[in-house]
Amino acid sequence: MGESADGSGPLLEIDRVSVTLHRPGASSLPLVREATLEVRAGEIVVLVGESGSGKSVTVRTLMGLMQLDGDVEVGGSIRVDGVELSSDDQFGALRGRDLAMVFQEPMSSLDPVFTVGSQLTEALRRRGRLDRQAERERLRELLREVGISDPDRVLRSYPHQLSGGMCQRVMIAAALAARPRLLLADEPTTALDVTIQAQILDLIDRLRIEADLGVLLVTHDLGVAAEVADRVVVMYAGRVVETAAPSTVFTRPAHPYTQGLLGSIPLITGPRPDRLPAIDGSVPDPGQLPSGCAFHPRCPRADAQCAVEDPRSWRSATARPPAGIPARRASWRPSRTTHHLPSNTRWPPGPSRRQGGHDRSTGIRPEPGTGVAQPGRGEQALPGPNHLQSVGATCCAEGGRRRLGEHRRGRDVRAGG
Repeated sequence: MGESADGSGPLLEIDRVSVTLHRPGASSLPLVREATLEVRAGEIVVLVGESGSGKSVTVRTLMGLMQLDGDVEVGGSIRVDGVELSSDDQFGALRGRDLAMVFQEPMSSLDPVFTVGSQLTEALRRRGRLDRQAERERLRELLREVGISDPDRVLRSYPHQLSGGMCQRVMIAAALAARPRLLLADEPTTALDVTIQAQILDLIDRLRIEADLGVLLVTHDLGVAAEVADRVVVMYAGRVVETAAPSTVFTRPAHPYTQGLLGSIPLITGPRPDRLPAIDGSVPDPGQLPSGCAFHPRCPRADAQCAVEDPRSWRSATARPPAGIPARRASWRPSRTTHHLPSNTRWPPGPSRRQGGHDRSTGIRPEPGTGVAQPGRGEQALPGPNHLQSVGATCCAEGGRRRLGEHRRGRDVRAGG
């Protein structure tokens, strides 16, 4: 799938997609509200946010699965290769072949009455049939790629005979079996140990390069997002609130919610706080969304205007690296130097500032003539060797990340990067 039919557009583009659940005798629930994002060939876009933000519903909608429920209404535009997808037949022609998905719950996604070999064979045949011996060898190769050292035993096994992590690897192998052009991955490495996680991320990155694979990756792990993303999309209460390159999101977050997520990361350097920082409250119920900005009841910088205004996004939904620079070479990796957040090092941040052209909630002001958010006064460096890389139980071990980073840097050098 490269780009659109005229060769200029993104691989996947969604424009103001909304997903609404209609309940008989009750009010409708807006699960996703006018979400806009794009994924280009050879690009990894990472979707982050708390549980309940609408991430999984978004990727299921892009697979055409939410549309199968008669009580669900989907609005907006979904385009793949520049072609509008509006019917189940159109989604079905792409599903499993050009458009693949790794689901969040592997134990419930695999069919319990068929062996792993049967299910992988079905996925493999979406791209065309091979002779029996070549097919079997290809299945073994797929399982080895995802870190399974005894592929013959696993191919004969039923899902209940495998661990959760093993089933997760089988799901990833099934999604990659037909060598799709676009991969939607809903927390694909959550059930995996740190070494296998690094291996899976490296496999996805290799396919991104070799096959020009486009990837939309859902994760709670900000360390993974910092490691692999070409762009980061932040969702809250069913809406995309911020989209930018990781170098911008992780050093100069614009939306107070993004600041809260980063401020909640426990640092591994400096004095240990008495209490871990956190965002108060929880994501609102879709049936009880607050007026104005959905985040304002939890935001320490909210003022009266926040209860009225509902900004679409604090940054462009299609923010991209500078023109002419390949996405991966323009991407950012967390360094061992410093990371920056506006205002101070703690969450919640300081009081609202409205003077001098600063944004009323973040202390960020546009650079003259560019519209790009820049840090305002009061920005303070966060000492943090790898504090993004180390956060979370599912974040890859430092040794695995270092080897993965060295491998990538060597490849970029050989490619003339």
